[in-house]
Amino acid sequence: MAKIAKKDQPPLAVRLIRAELAKVMAADDPNSPGCRIGDAVGVYAYFDYDDEPIYVGQTSSSFRDRVSRHLTGQRSDAVAKFILDPFEVASVSLWSLPHVQQAKSSKNPGQKASSAEKKALLNPFEYTVYKVLEGRSKFHAVLNEGVIQATELVDLPPVVHARIIPAQLWDDRKHSDVRIARRAATISRLSQMISEREVSGGMRRTLLLQARRLTWLAEQRIHEVGAEAPDAEDAAIGDE
Repeated sequence: MAKIAKKDQPPLAVRLIRAELAKVMAADDPNSPGCRIGDAVGVYAYFDYDDEPIYVGQTSSSFRDRVSRHLTGQRSDAVAKFILDPFEVASVSLWSLPHVQQAKSSKNPGQKASSAEKKALLNPFEYTVYKVLEGRSKFHAVLNEGVIQATELVDLPPVVHARIIPAQLWDDRKHSDVRIARRAATISRLSQMISEREVSGGMRRTLLLQARRLTWLAEQRIHEVGAEAPDAEDAAIGDE
């Protein structure tokens, strides 16, 4: 039996999404002409199939490394803690910050800035993106577990926004019943982790937000299929 090449081992759907993600990372960086956005550093955000913002982060390495780690099954704290389900991510936004990538150390001007120094430069942009998307969210919240450090708001550079789900997968992935089942499973795993460990308040807030997101999606599905949501009188009958 012929051995399957590593690149062909994942299911077709995974390979198609990885191909779309690779296209995004090969796109031109609007803030650094002649460079690819995947090689840049900066702030990123993920959106679900309703264009609802679900996660905001920063990276001082590269978008290609950090975003791929989240979305292609490699190790990620957000994924490992069941805070972020990669299946939910339909599109990404990338704000590149060349001045952070090119920053020099304040202590040793001849050397590149340390990760801590780059993080300090990234923080205002991450917080600004977070606040902008928090305001856009129908839930007025994003799934991040950790509290993003508050800073003064800053002007954001031009953004690269792109869908990572190819057309041939879109309808199946966006289907409400599929997403309801997936979201319920995520809530189950997250709540089990909370019950077994000493966790942060942020994880409990994330659980509450996921429950609200599941309720909203289930309500939308009720309306889509023409069913009636239970009212207070139905609930009272059920209690008898």
